[in-house]
Amino acid sequence: MTEIRFYHLTRRTLEQTLPALLEKSLERGWKALVLTASDERAEMLCQHLWTYKPDGFLPHGTRKDGNAEIQPVLITDTDDRANAGHVLFLTEGANSPLLGDYELACDLFDGNDPDAVAAARDRWRRAKEGGHAMTYWQQNENGGWEKKA
Repeated sequence: MTEIRFYHLTRRTLEQTLPALLEKSLERGWKALVLTASDERAEMLCQHLWTYKPDGFLPHGTRKDGNAEIQPVLITDTDDRANAGHVLFLTEGANSPLLGDYELACDLFDGNDPDAVAAARDRWRRAKEGGHAMTYWQQNENGGWEKKA
């Protein structure tokens, strides 16, 4: 079964949180797939990753860039594991029919949006029923993470 980590964003946005998690994935030698709700959102996140850190580079791309299979970080609205990712990042309530094919899945949701929290609870319940190993992480006052479950 896939390990699923739920990340309850309360202090920082997805744009502020995702790059650090992607960096950690690449440091471990993992390829990552970031699943978004739309192609437009994938393009927005791609552009953000070009500018989020003036003194660094995070190799990434979208399907529009071509060569999806060689992208270390592929940002897309379609999960077909085109880059053979080890870790899946689910954003904005995105769901994947291939969840069980990943070593790790990270579900990042906006803790300041009651609808996003309710939807995350539903995803947690379904993942638990599916027998996945799960943990729940919440941002603390310092912007770090506390394991809550």
